[in-house]
Amino acid sequence: MSLAFKGRHFTPDILLLCMRWYCRYALSYRDLEEMMAERGLSVDHTTIYRWVQHYAPELDRRVQWCRNRNGGSWYVDETYVKVRGEWMYLYRAIGDQGETLDFQLSQKRTTKAAKRFLVKALNRSPHNRPSVISTDKNPAYNEAIASLRREGRLAATCHHRQVKYLNNRLESDHGKLKQRIRPVRGFQSQKTAHNAIRGFETMRMFRKGQFRSMVDSLAGGSEARFIGRLFQVFVA
Repeated sequence: MSLAFKGRHFTPDILLLCMRWYCRYALSYRDLEEMMAERGLSVDHTTIYRWVQHYAPELDRRVQWCRNRNGGSWYVDETYVKVRGEWMYLYRAIGDQGETLDFQLSQKRTTKAAKRFLVKALNRSPHNRPSVISTDKNPAYNEAIASLRREGRLAATCHHRQVKYLNNRLESDHGKLKQRIRPVRGFQSQKTAHNAIRGFETMRMFRKGQFRSMVDSLAGGSEARFIGRLFQVFVA
């Protein structure tokens, strides 16, 4: 058994199945508890919650090596997520082909928050820098991008477009992510929200085909087998 599953009371394939289904489909933890019961497995919904909190971020970490890198146009915007009864900003970025680049939760919508998110996204693609960044007319982006140019983190030639309609594709992408978030009915902490959304975003990358070449070449086109391979688990 892979060391990643040491001490768990269920087999790794069951853990990964529950984590993958929860992050991919609009399910609640209780939905999955019932679905596992129909398969003859008694798994409490709080146990599935703990699996998601642990293995969803780990899945995101393990797919980093095979992510597509985008150095063309970036589309950056923020949407809203309810955490502990209060709305938080969810910064997100996608590339030319709609591929997910990065996300970040923030309590504020400021220049500092925008810059922190852009630095995080740039760090995930250290060898690829955008030539164009499209945002809405929030002045915080203009100030953050100007600061990153001065620091040399962005090329001086990186063009900042502040035209709202250009981000329609990202607004649409927000909506699809929100469809998955809706059954959660509010996260209980920023940490749990961050961990779950890492899983949601990663599984949406699979849906978008961002790992298709690796899934085809290493797992015969099977997403389940590919994820199992990442965790050194055999999945039939």
